[in-house]
Amino acid sequence: MIKVVRGNPTPEELAAALAVVRARAASAAATPDTAPAPPAQWSDPARIARTTRALPGPTAWARTYWPA
Repeated sequence: MIKVVRGNPTPEELAAALAVVRARAASAAATPDTAPAPPAQWSDPARIARTTRALPGPTAWARTYWPA
């Protein structure tokens, strides 16, 4: 049910609003439910573990957690 909370819409404005709501509902019902996509490779925590250890040196701290 749709309820007008404020204002005094015309019948044409109500019809337009209802058409939008019904179109969105029909679109959502027609879309099949799909499994969520796998996470992107850049957000995979395992990618950090695939890199080699940081070499000792003055900037080694900056390379500790980021792939080379």
